[in-house]
Amino acid sequence: MVLHDVEPGDPRLERDVLAVLRELRPHLTGAILAAVYTEGYPQGLRYLAAYDKDRCIGVAGWRVVANTSAIRKLYVDDLVTLASERSRGVGALLLAELIGRARSAGCHVIDLD
Repeated sequence: MVLHDVEPGDPRLERDVLAVLRELRPHLTGAILAAVYTEGYPQGLRYLAAYDKDRCIGVAGWRVVANTSAIRKLYVDDLVTLASERSRGVGALLLAELIGRARSAGCHVIDLD
């Protein structure tokens, strides 16, 4: 498995990431995801996608947040694996990467919504 950061405007966002996110959030459309990412990106929203060959099988939506309770935390909006790919370590791989990013960013907490 390979992890990729998916930036706004990247064709993988609607082509790949959306399909995985819809397993958790079936109301999402390409237009809604694009609008949320356009607004959320300047606020720190990022998407990390796990690929098995050329197929997206897991996605994490996350951001670093400063607040008085944790000082700095990595907040995970979404952590989703395709139903057909569960129990293969996709979520663990995404979470391990987010833990590393949290440490690098000086976060004291990881918060999974």
